[in-house]
Amino acid sequence: MPDSHRRHQEWTPGRIISWAEKTGPATAKLAQGILQSRPHPEQGYRSCLGIVWLGDRYGAERVEAACQRALAVCAFSYRSVESILKTGLDRQPLPADRPVRVHRRHQNLRGPDYYRFEEKKVADQRHRRRPLQAQPARHGPRPHGAA
Repeated sequence: MPDSHRRHQEWTPGRIISWAEKTGPATAKLAQGILQSRPHPEQGYRSCLGIVWLGDRYGAERVEAACQRALAVCAFSYRSVESILKTGLDRQPLPADRPVRVHRRHQNLRGPDYYRFEEKKVADQRHRRRPLQAQPARHGPRPHGAA
């Protein structure tokens, strides 16, 4: 087996995550999310390493900030982190969580019971048998003497 293949075989998800931890905790968490989101962790190695290597171009602080933003929006990919860095979104504050809006109850709200009735009504209509109707001939008139 060639040396490059042997070295690649030594890579493990733990090793990839430990390399990402050198950049910061958000980078490590994103790398872990990338590896878990793939059917086989090996499919995420290049994305994780690419994110770590973005530190050479943009600096570790910016990559860590970009990873925090990527985690906030559940963007588990190299391209998302790269896009955040290119557009400078890593320098913007993270959006605050939106408060959950509670709707006041009033007479125009229908509620879940209304829709359960409608679903049942539609389901009942689907299962009703329709009377058979005479079907038109598909291939023209029948020859004489055919039943």
